[in-house]
Amino acid sequence: MPLVTLSDSPLAGGPADIHYREFGSGVPLVFLHGGWGYEIYSLEEQASVLQGFRVLVPDRSGYGRSTKPAVFGADLHRRAVEETLLFLGAINLDRCIFWGHSDGAVIAAMLGLCAPERCAGLVLEAFHCDREKKSSREFFQIMESEPESFGPRVIDILKKEHGDPYWRELLRSEGRTWLDIARSVDGGAGDLFDGRLSKLRVPTVFLHGAQDPRTEPWELDAVRREVPDAEIRVITAGGHSPHSEGASRREFNRHLGAALGRWSKIAPGVESNR
Repeated sequence: MPLVTLSDSPLAGGPADIHYREFGSGVPLVFLHGGWGYEIYSLEEQASVLQGFRVLVPDRSGYGRSTKPAVFGADLHRRAVEETLLFLGAINLDRCIFWGHSDGAVIAAMLGLCAPERCAGLVLEAFHCDREKKSSREFFQIMESEPESFGPRVIDILKKEHGDPYWRELLRSEGRTWLDIARSVDGGAGDLFDGRLSKLRVPTVFLHGAQDPRTEPWELDAVRREVPDAEIRVITAGGHSPHSEGASRREFNRHLGAALGRWSKIAPGVESNR
């Protein structure tokens, strides 16, 4: 995998090597992975849909082959936005389509809010906007205290991508982050965007699994209310990763292909300056 070096990453707390995958050519699309990394929910099933796109998948600091460990905490997503913009600058990419999954979807939406000129379109999969995540509290506590409980298949993937024994630290840090986010509410805004989601003006499609266990009851209603012009596709058979799940990936790919087709036609200027 190629890499770029950042002189000062807000996630690494100093200099960082950011490794990234790159495949295909054409309109640039940056995939922002979720909290367990890329390989657990890879893009293998999207090969045909992504033809005609230059796909880049950076490992955030703390993940994969990028600099480890990272500084987690309740403001993780905001600092990940800053690192992503530094990464784009390092590879001379001015504007692209962002596809974010889970934590990556939060980061992509924040990019759309703070740097809309860099975004040709947003695909937000398994999106989060609730800080408290009450129904997922036990899940995050298990991540923090019992990372070995997720079973041999998951553990094997995490070991191969992040290294052993570091994968345990990663899961603990990610679980602790979401618990810290819940504690950060303390009478303030209950959403991750501090009430600013309604200001999202970038062309956006939300692709969400109806069976996603990490979704609070009010979250999709909030999305519909705050971003009424966005396209929202709820995939009946989808869970937390509809793009990689056997029961949902075909429908997911159909919606993804439709959105990417529209944006690639109306945004011919999103090519890199490389």
